[in-house]
Amino acid sequence: MNITTHRPEELSSSLRAVWHEIMDDAPDYQNPFLSPEFASGVARHRPGVQVAVLREGGEPVGFLPYEKGPLGVGRALGLGLSDCQALVHRPGVTWDTQRLLRACGLAVFEFDHLVEEQKPFGRYVTGTFASPVQDLKDGGHDSYEEWLRATYPGQARTMLKKERRLTRNVGEMRFVYDERDPAVLRGLMRWKSAQYRRTGRMDRFARPWIVHLVDELSTVQAPHFTGVLSVVYAGDRPVAAHFGPTSRTVFAGWFTAYDPEFAYYSPGLMMHLRMAEAAGRRGIRMIDWGRGEKEYKDWLKTRELRVAEGFATRPHHPMATAHRMWRRPVRGLRNTVLAHPELRDRADRLLKTVGSLRR
Repeated sequence: MNITTHRPEELSSSLRAVWHEIMDDAPDYQNPFLSPEFASGVARHRPGVQVAVLREGGEPVGFLPYEKGPLGVGRALGLGLSDCQALVHRPGVTWDTQRLLRACGLAVFEFDHLVEEQKPFGRYVTGTFASPVQDLKDGGHDSYEEWLRATYPGQARTMLKKERRLTRNVGEMRFVYDERDPAVLRGLMRWKSAQYRRTGRMDRFARPWIVHLVDELSTVQAPHFTGVLSVVYAGDRPVAAHFGPTSRTVFAGWFTAYDPEFAYYSPGLMMHLRMAEAAGRRGIRMIDWGRGEKEYKDWLKTRELRVAEGFATRPHHPMATAHRMWRRPVRGLRNTVLAHPELRDRADRLLKTVGSLRR
């Protein structure tokens, strides 16, 4: 096997076509975060993005997008931002991980949402986690109300009542699946920043490169990656929004937020339900909500995938050893807290206290 590395913009149209073909042929790789469009988008804002191209008999058979940092420390593309990571390859292809790391000039390769299929990375996995997904289908329903009653009969009456109240008290409730107004996207980012601060989390949108990346991805409209901004309005006023990419068949749940003034109406759930129904009618077959414990994910999911985190390392490499000694205890502590509801609740309360002090 021959392995070469390239900047995403250096990939020829024929290589990108093979990458797209592999995505179409393998259900594990149809997530838009695994597309060359996402790699190219991140590369325009992050200097270390590379793509390893694996060839057998001169033919390209696999692609690994990654970020290369100082001293050979590598990370899966969009680590901490992307909810799906993989070496995208043709069926039956395998690789030697140590050879791959050497070809990429990496001492360590860290991942946290690696798809379960990636067997050559198996010995480096430190934990696997549930990643909830929502299967969609266009059942031929004539209206959203009919779809909702058939799909979520226990909640349909409550959600429809809240929509009517929103219309009566604020303005006519309407839903736009693919909004193209950049001002609404900026409003979503402001809501999300406020939510991060309120709950004591790291504010991703305090990082200019993430703001610029989301702005750019929102304009992409391609078969394997389309940035979709979905919005619930009351009259002309946005009350909830979600931005995430889609491929031909997979919608990646990404950034969701709503105006806290309208929390009584459950606008976030209202939007997710509307979004699922609209996506299904457009041929999307699954929403991948990503790893993480959230009540709305438990309520919406139809099943779970498994994703892995870990560190592929070069043996006896000093940088790999140092990185592993630093990162593994941090991840272990976090995962212990997340795995125990009582500890998780205490941590949430502490973070909210930090958030209130921050405000």
